[in-house]
Amino acid sequence: MSIRPDVSEVQRAGFPMGGEPLVALDLADTLITVTEPATDLLADPEAATRWWALQCRNLPIGPTPDIRATRRLRAAIRDSLDAHVEGRPVLSTSLEDINGTAASAPVSHRLVMTDGTLHEEARWHTEYGGNALLAAIATEAIALLTDQDRLRLLRRCANPHCSMLFLGENRRRKWCTSNICGNRARVARHYERTRHGGVGTA
Repeated sequence: MSIRPDVSEVQRAGFPMGGEPLVALDLADTLITVTEPATDLLADPEAATRWWALQCRNLPIGPTPDIRATRRLRAAIRDSLDAHVEGRPVLSTSLEDINGTAASAPVSHRLVMTDGTLHEEARWHTEYGGNALLAAIATEAIALLTDQDRLRLLRRCANPHCSMLFLGENRRRKWCTSNICGNRARVARHYERTRHGGVGTA
């Protein structure tokens, strides 16, 4: 069962956005692409440790991935998701990186008996290299990018100064977070109403 962190937990850890249904989406949102240069929220090793600690409950047990491998997969996922939102083709290198990462630690499913009850267990095979955490995230990305019904829910925050992506499972959702971008939009609307009201009564 997936136990995702909620956005308040993610924000307490120092990240503006997170708690999406998929770790792959949360990983994509650790790169803020509207800044120049892009802002890497995992650049600080302590921040990266906090981020993986939030995500570990939804990933296989294994060592924390190398930051270069993490960035490479993140760039591939980010390009693939942005391509969908922007209506453009995905870069072939992004597809290769996602596929390669998923294949680097294949998974097999087995039946396990615990206290007289059968349940399913996934075993990630890292005997010949690869990282199970990154392979699981790449596998999530593949599942999302090939699920047309779910992919239709993919949105970019309505704030033009924000690059965060989310699944709009609530179709009225327009902002990545209500307490950051949603609040900024409300403040801006209030300012415009006040400004125009002031002009009209002068």
